[in-house]
Amino acid sequence: MPTFPTPQDELAALIGRHAAGSGDYGTAIDSLSFHRRDAPTDSLCHAARPSVAIIAQGAKEVTLGSEVFHYRRMQYLLTSVDLPVQARVVEASEQSPHLCVVLGIDIADVAALTARDDAALSRQIPVTRGISVSDVPSDLLDAMLRLVRLLDQPADIAALAPLVQRELTYRLLNGPVGARLRHMALASSQSHQVGQAIKWIQHNYCAPLRIEQLAGVANMSVSSLHHHFKAITAMTPMQYQKTLRLQEARRLLLVEKIDAGTAGYRVGYASESQFSREYSRQFGRAPMRDVGQLRSQLTGAQRA
Repeated sequence: MPTFPTPQDELAALIGRHAAGSGDYGTAIDSLSFHRRDAPTDSLCHAARPSVAIIAQGAKEVTLGSEVFHYRRMQYLLTSVDLPVQARVVEASEQSPHLCVVLGIDIADVAALTARDDAALSRQIPVTRGISVSDVPSDLLDAMLRLVRLLDQPADIAALAPLVQRELTYRLLNGPVGARLRHMALASSQSHQVGQAIKWIQHNYCAPLRIEQLAGVANMSVSSLHHHFKAITAMTPMQYQKTLRLQEARRLLLVEKIDAGTAGYRVGYASESQFSREYSRQFGRAPMRDVGQLRSQLTGAQRA
C-alpha cells in the first residue's frame, strides 16, 4: 500500500524544497519566511518581531536577557513584542538540516480578533514574558501547511493567504500562550502600554533615556513601568536601550567596517572606553576582535 508523509514530514519537505541551501528565504506571501542551516551556528544578535516560528527539523535556542528558550522539531516560539535577542541553531547537519518557518504577526489583526474583550478582562490576564515555547498542536500545523502549500498556487495567494493568516492568528490566540498576544493587543492593558514604551526606545535609542519621560509615553507610573517592562522583556528600560545600542554598533562594525570609537558615537556613547567595556561584557570580546572573528566565521561559512 502507498505510504503518505505525516504533516510534520510534509512541512519539513516543503521548507527544504523552498530553502535549497543554508540561509534565510523570503516568499511571495508577506511576512512568511523559511530558514535553513546545515550546521550548528554561533549565537548571533537578532531583532525579534511579533511572530510564530515553527521548527520542522533540528533545534534552536534563543536568549533573552539571562533566560534561554530551547525549542525543537514540532515546537513553536511565539514572540508577542519586539525584543533584542541572541539566537543560535544547536542541532543541524547536511544530512538533517535545521528547517524553520516563520510567520510575522500583525498586532492589528490580533486586536480585531480580540475586540470583544474589554478593559476589565485585560486586567485579568497576567503580564508575562513576551516570548514563549509550546508544542505545535494539530490545528496550528494544519493551517501552516495550507499557507505554505499556497506558494505552489501563486494565483490563489492574494485571495486565500490573508484568510489562512487570520486563522493562524486565531489558533495562536486560543492556544496555551495566546493570552500573551491578547494582552499585547488590548489598548487598556499594561502589555500594550509597555509596547508603546518599547517603540519609543527603538526610535530614540541614541538619545539619553529619561525614565519619567518614558513613563509618560506609556501613560504609566515610573514604578509600574519598571515592573511591567521587566516582566515582559526580562530587562529594565535602560538595559533594553543598551542592548539595542550594542547590537546596532555590532552591525555597523561588521557591515560598514568603521572603527569602534565611531560606532560607539553613532549609537549614543560619549565615551569610547565605556562603549568598549559594555560591548565586551555583552559579546565576550573587545569590539574589533569580536568583529574580526565574526567575519572569519562568515567567510568560512560562505566557502563551505
